[in-house]
Amino acid sequence: MNEYQKKRFSMQIVKSMFNTITGKKIAVYGFAFKKDTGDTRETASAFVCRDLLEEQAKVHVYDPKVERSVMFMELSYTLQVTPESMPGLEDNLITSPDAYTAAEGAHAIAILTEWDEFKTLDYQRIYDSMSKPAFLFDGRNILDHAALREIGFEVYAIGKPVPNKEF
Repeated sequence: MNEYQKKRFSMQIVKSMFNTITGKKIAVYGFAFKKDTGDTRETASAFVCRDLLEEQAKVHVYDPKVERSVMFMELSYTLQVTPESMPGLEDNLITSPDAYTAAEGAHAIAILTEWDEFKTLDYQRIYDSMSKPAFLFDGRNILDHAALREIGFEVYAIGKPVPNKEF
């Protein structure tokens, strides 16, 4: 994602969720800049997480290879986001042990890294555990959007039309 797309993606989440995400739980799937790595240098996820945190969301991140300390280092180094510059950061940016835990009770999921495991998750189980309406924002276009809509998700994806909606 380029700079414009990162900001647009973040703002589309807010807009789609009735123009506010204050206090809402957003599950972020993936923090690494690409799959199969723990590298977070200038990852789109850092920018999106910062934007969501600025809107006072509770951000629960799951990434199979990126540790919490590495996420905080990237936020600090690239974006100058620290517990001092953003009070409540450590309480509002949570790392989850798996995708299912991250999504439990969430209002939305944002897919930000194209990990293969995200394609094979049990999205019915995830949907059943989420707050409704359940939103899914696919920033990597890796999922079957029609199948997710059939389950009940409100699905948005970069560069893809949404029935009766604009993204």
